[in-house]
Amino acid sequence: MAEKKKADGKVIAQNRAARHEYFIEETYEAGIALYGTEVKSVRAGSVNLKDSYCRIEDGEIFAYGFHISPYEKGNIFNRDPLRKKKLLMHRREILKLHAKVTQQGYTLVPLSLYFSGSHVKMAVGLCRGKKLYDKREAAAADDAKRDIERYTRSREKAGW
Repeated sequence: MAEKKKADGKVIAQNRAARHEYFIEETYEAGIALYGTEVKSVRAGSVNLKDSYCRIEDGEIFAYGFHISPYEKGNIFNRDPLRKKKLLMHRREILKLHAKVTQQGYTLVPLSLYFSGSHVKMAVGLCRGKKLYDKREAAAADDAKRDIERYTRSREKAGW
């Protein structure tokens, strides 16, 4: 389920490892509180979502491990690339997510980063971890689907 484009924006970065490691139950859209040089760096595409996660603290949601490279033309205004970034969501949504994360054992994982108009948004997934056998089943299903598509293409090419 690769997201090429959102409804009205361009995808900047995706967390492909999250789709391999987790079952994604629900997705939410969140804004991000960024500084000027960070936005310029995001526009340049120097972002990495791998190994990032979200945590709810004091009624606010933060993204950790989300790397934005320092802007090369920036100077003293560049921020720490791995600082925690505040996500902007409605309080009702944050409370709902907090209840699910604490009681039901879910995890919040950033899935993708994209532009919505001139704003930078993040798709946050409410996820449940996969076991090793789940990953094997998913890989086997993908292989079978690929083989079926290859077979049907070869039959069409042969004129059957």
